[in-house]
Order: sequence, then structure tokens, then C-alpha cells
Amino acid sequence: MKIGIIGAGQIGSALSRKLSAVGHTVFLANSRGPETIRQIADETGASAVTVAEAVEDVDLVIIAVPERNVAVLSEKLFDCVSADVVIVDAGNYSPSLSEGPIVEIEGGTPESQWVSQQLGRPVVKAFNTILADSLSAKGKAAGMEGRIAIPVAGDEPRPKQIVIDLIGSIGFEGVDAGTIAESWRQQPGTPACCSDLEADDLRRALSRADKARAPELLALIFEKMGQLSPSFTGDDLVNINRSVHGL
Repeated sequence: MKIGIIGAGQIGSALSRKLSAVGHTVFLANSRGPETIRQIADETGASAVTVAEAVEDVDLVIIAVPERNVAVLSEKLFDCVSADVVIVDAGNYSPSLSEGPIVEIEGGTPESQWVSQQLGRPVVKAFNTILADSLSAKGKAAGMEGRIAIPVAGDEPRPKQIVIDLIGSIGFEGVDAGTIAESWRQQPGTPACCSDLEADDLRRALSRADKARAPELLALIFEKMGQLSPSFTGDDLVNINRSVHGL
């Protein structure tokens, strides 16, 4: 496929490398322009492009920016993009790390539902529950023990299956996580987020999610993260998430 990735941070860069490695044509963009990410694009096998170019003549677009930054994207960005193009929201809402709260999300609207409203297009929620370190280094072939599962939420079967298949192609197990209205079950503060679980354990984690307690548990996760040494690893973060949720 031809895949546009908006966001060249840790997740966007890791996805660029993984997807390029299995034969997809990847176009990588950020808000500052292609010249600022030329080296990253070259290293990951992608082409550095503008945001507008990242959604032109592609099969799938991954938005890998913090949810707050979605509002900065042009309202007309997808106006001329075919309805067949799959749009993936890979971001997370972390008000303590951004410029301020998003009122609708604070009021209970699932993050990806808000993203869909901003873009005026349906989205699939995926890739938000895995850390860049795990994405880069922990892929395994289908059937292997310890293969990490990634939840995929969406309202339409076709785009959701495309994303599930894409996840499988880069060494992970895509798991149907329900509709976008249910995508809160994979948001930060839930057991499914950043815990590196296998498929059956992930399904149980999704069913255990507690929307009311998620903010409290996320605050505890951040508190424990603040106690880590500067040389902490991705596995340290996974272990914190698992311990907070009793996994």
C-alpha cells in the first residue's frame, strides 16, 4: 500500500521504518515541513513530504500526533481524499503533557470520536497502545509465543480489517476492540494501554477497563514514571502499567 504518516515522533518514525521494511511505500510528514524530517525519512525508508502531500493518492493515513495537535490540521485536509482511504488515529490525549484540556474529551467523549469530529471523517483507533521501543523491537511471526497484540477500534468492518492485517504484517496481532464509541477501553489509564499483552490477555484487559477510574490510574502511572531514573527503558514503562493494573 501507499501509506501517509502525519507525525514524525517516536511512533510515527517507528511505524515508518516497520512499514517500509515490509514493502509499503511510506510518505512521512510533520507540521514543520519536509526539510526538518529529511534525515528521519531517509533512515526509515520513507519520503519526506508536506502534510497535504501525505494524504494525496494514498491508501491509508496514520495520524501519529498528540490528540491536541489534531485541531491544528486543516479542516479541508481530507476534502479531496477518497472515502476509501483508511484514516488511523494513533494518538493519545495527555492533558498534563499538552497545552491544556480538551473540553469534549474531559466530558467523556472518547478520544478518537473527538478526532473523527475534527477531521470530518471516520477513523480507526490503533497503534496508541504500544510504545515505540516495543513497536521497533518486539515484533514476532504469527503463532509465536509472546506475540504482542494491538487493539483496533472502528465502526466499519473493511477499514478495521485492513488495519488488523497491516498490524499482522509487521509482527503483531491485531485484535478487534469494538466501535469508536468503545475505543475508550484502549485509552491511557486502561489495562490495554502500553502493557504489551498477548491477544487473549488483551481481550480480558479491554473487558476490564474502568472509564471512571482511568484518570486516577493514569495519574498514578505518571507519578511512578516520575520516579524512574533518566536512563529508564520502554520495558520500565510497560512494567509500571502492568503493576498499576495488576497484570
